[in-house]
Amino acid sequence: MTCRAPSADTRETDDGSGAVRRLAPHARRFLARRSGVLVRLALWSLAETGQAFLVGHGVARAVDQGFLAGDTRRGLLWLTVALVAVLLGAPVIRGVFAELAGLTEPLRDGLVRHAVDRSLGPAAAGGPGGTDRAAVSRLTNQVEIARDSFAGLVLTLRSFVFTAAGALLGLLSLHPSLLVVGLPPLSLGLGLFLVTLRPMAAAQRRALAADEALGDHAARSRAALRDLTACGTGPAVARRAAQLIEDAAAAARVLAGWAAVRTAALGVAGHLPVLALLLAVPWLRGRGVTAGALLGAFTYLVQSLLPALHTLMTALGAAGSRLLVVLDRIIGPERPEPRPERTRAAEPERAGGLGSVRALAATRTEPALAAAPRPAPDAGGGAVTARATAAIPRPGDDAPHLGGRPADRARTAAVELRSVTLSYGVRAEPVLDSLDLCVAPGEHLAVVGPSGIGKSTLTRLVAGTLVPSGGEVRVDGREVTGRPPAELSALRVLVPQEAYVFSGTLSDNLTYLRPGASRADLDAAVDALGLWPLVERLGGLDAPVRPAELSHGERQLVALTRAWVSPAPLLLLDEATCHLDPAAEARAEEALARRPGTLLVVAHRLSSAVRADRVLVLDGTDAVCGTHDEVLDRSPLYRDLTGHWQGGPARRR
Repeated sequence: MTCRAPSADTRETDDGSGAVRRLAPHARRFLARRSGVLVRLALWSLAETGQAFLVGHGVARAVDQGFLAGDTRRGLLWLTVALVAVLLGAPVIRGVFAELAGLTEPLRDGLVRHAVDRSLGPAAAGGPGGTDRAAVSRLTNQVEIARDSFAGLVLTLRSFVFTAAGALLGLLSLHPSLLVVGLPPLSLGLGLFLVTLRPMAAAQRRALAADEALGDHAARSRAALRDLTACGTGPAVARRAAQLIEDAAAAARVLAGWAAVRTAALGVAGHLPVLALLLAVPWLRGRGVTAGALLGAFTYLVQSLLPALHTLMTALGAAGSRLLVVLDRIIGPERPEPRPERTRAAEPERAGGLGSVRALAATRTEPALAAAPRPAPDAGGGAVTARATAAIPRPGDDAPHLGGRPADRARTAAVELRSVTLSYGVRAEPVLDSLDLCVAPGEHLAVVGPSGIGKSTLTRLVAGTLVPSGGEVRVDGREVTGRPPAELSALRVLVPQEAYVFSGTLSDNLTYLRPGASRADLDAAVDALGLWPLVERLGGLDAPVRPAELSHGERQLVALTRAWVSPAPLLLLDEATCHLDPAAEARAEEALARRPGTLLVVAHRLSSAVRADRVLVLDGTDAVCGTHDEVLDRSPLYRDLTGHWQGGPARRR
């Protein structure tokens, strides 16, 4: 497996200044084309300046000229002026939002067009392999982030500028000394906040890059699940995914750290001006500042300046940095697409991936045979368990060989299970319990039983993809547990019910497990399995194959022909003919039985069991093995299954 180095995006340390330079021309052009909207937005915002001025000024005049002067009527009149100013804010906000749509919607439309163009350009130039998977994130998550962030930023910047102008003008009108006390702490808090902008932008950039890398890895892995399983590279891909998740979490932690610093700056700007004004009250009173002016100053700070500053800092800290990073990723310079987990196993789905097909074939691993450290539930459901006992002859037993083929006891058994037990959990009932089984070289064994009884579990144990809870599984005299996939693939081929066919030529598919097979070998396999109609329909062995255009039965025939070509001495068919008609199934099984080697078939038709040398019945309480006639006599379950297959009760012969 080959892993690419992390992309430039994941290593980026740009503090945001480069992004500002790159985006500034685009921003100027965008805003210049919408000068009318900006003018109308400014006119509506001027009303906020008057509103902010009147609220504090009305409170100050109500105290000094009204209540403290003994003129309650005038005091109430000034408070009414302040109240009207507050109420007039509602239509102002309505007008602002109406104009805001003239900025945000064109921005969103332009970003979508740009993201689509960026994605379709490489795809049109480079074929199916040139698609930009990060475009999905840009078209959905990132475009909406940009739109919402831009809207929030425009609202808060506009509000802060015009509200601050009204409040500062009001402080100046009340007494210039109020500006001397309130402005420095405000500036200090704002300055501390601005210091965090660049590192916050860099942290936001790294977080987005990590998110894109993780999403790209997930998309590639999902598209190559069969290939990853076939090559046994699933654990490595999972480790890479875990690393990407950790990288994303680390980026999020850094971002949260800078957010905490920003919160501290917000606290300085939000509370220090009020504290300074309280401490300076004696000094201000000595300079002639009235009680009404002080109360008006507090009103300006608490009702106008500090809320506007708080909103500005929050928007710049979150929406501003997000907007900068997202816009740079969407309309900035092209970056190499992140490829955190690129393996040769991921290529067969691409029409041009012949080199990767050969790499897969070199492993000689049938799909779905990656070694698994722990068992997974049986494909048939796993809800029904079976206790299999030592009812099957083992090497050295005096029982004669059943089935018509002489058993050479001097030769190593093709398959041997010694007291094999498997449970899907510590307290779970065993699926297989102390099962002993011996299959001679060249023998044809059919495994039957109800759904979920453990037939697929048995084939996976023999294939070495499940680890038994107890006992020993041997193939050709070698224990399969813990053996590397490359060694296992030289011993056996497992063909599952869901046949594996990849994009490429038909010849590539058939030589997947034996890259050096000659054309004569392929012709013999195609003839034996009856694959010629499909070969002729596709246009020959060198014709391209598109898996989606094949029927389930055709895909199974391709997988069975591939198994016939394989040099492995043991074939395991886990209901691999279930989509074939009875005639095609009979031809395939007879051809595979004539092939040199041993054949173990999970049967779903009576004919499959009858064709076998021996039948193994898993019935949940016992395991019975023998010829068809012997098992029919000894196993009530087999008689029931035979009656079901024949459409009526089975008779003993």
